[in-house]
Amino acid sequence: MVYRLFVISVFMCVSLAVQAQAGKDVFQFLNLPTGARQAGFGGSNVSIYDDDLNFALANPALLSEKTHNMLGLNYTNQFADINLGSVLFGRNFGKKNFMAFGIHYIDYGRFLETNEVDEILGEFTAKDFAVNVIYTRWLSPRWTAGVTMKPIYSAYERYSSFGLAFDFGLSYHNEKALFSAGLVLRNAGFQFNGYHSIDGQQNREWLPLDLQLGLSQRFPHAPIRISMTVHNMQRWNLSYGQSASATEGEDGQTRAEAWFDMLFRHTIFSVEILPTKNTYIVVSYNHRRHAEMAIRGRRSVAGFAFGAGLKLYKFHLGVSVVPYQTGNLSYNVTLSTSLSEFGIK
Repeated sequence: MVYRLFVISVFMCVSLAVQAQAGKDVFQFLNLPTGARQAGFGGSNVSIYDDDLNFALANPALLSEKTHNMLGLNYTNQFADINLGSVLFGRNFGKKNFMAFGIHYIDYGRFLETNEVDEILGEFTAKDFAVNVIYTRWLSPRWTAGVTMKPIYSAYERYSSFGLAFDFGLSYHNEKALFSAGLVLRNAGFQFNGYHSIDGQQNREWLPLDLQLGLSQRFPHAPIRISMTVHNMQRWNLSYGQSASATEGEDGQTRAEAWFDMLFRHTIFSVEILPTKNTYIVVSYNHRRHAEMAIRGRRSVAGFAFGAGLKLYKFHLGVSVVPYQTGNLSYNVTLSTSLSEFGIK
């Protein structure tokens, strides 16, 4: 019954969300990766089922018995003095109910406030926050389902907004076949109050909904795992200018080339090398990021991401570097540990 209700809820949200794509998205920070490993996977991986607590921020169905008492701290230094961070703590209740609680935020830094004649009046800040309450239910030895509730608060100078978003996820994991898959509907929700009103009416905007499907396969005789994540399945046209046709050639592209270009904008490919149980190295490619961030006519590593991690004593340390453009790098650091290692049950 729980599984059926979950599936019905997901499809209802998808139906509503497909109609919502004509609007303008708000709270875009919800789509930024939280954690060095997620950043190293090109921004999102919703299929890998292991002991990484932070993956539950991408797919709530990825909590497990291994994430009990896990504490994860994440920090990202973006360009232009933008900082992103998160804290997450996992706690299990019985053998079938897993939960996690946390918060993630983005701080855009300080800005000068000026008037129309360029006189400096002072400074102001801009920040976004989201609380995460994650619940995962064990359905069978190979299936888990999860949901995340995310109250959101945003404050830009004197303007503020409040919203509520939900993530709905499913995870399938077959340890014998070394295969796992995940399906998640992210950021289904609404904005309670907008940043401003028009004629006394709140100017509400749509949330950045994202339907994702992920597949991961590890090789039985090699320490390698490959993953593919398909994102924004609810919307075909991911071009920066929404007026552009998905079948019209751009910069000399034929209709077929434009179609395949748009198809690959929905995909993220990654290769993870696992030399030991406590070590990983990952390289990924996000074609949408490359198409939007690369400078035309020049070679660019935009779209690629690189990450690595290892266990030091009782702590797991992860780092990643994401080159958005030449000279514009994002650095991500994750530190996680199990409090059970320190005698906390």
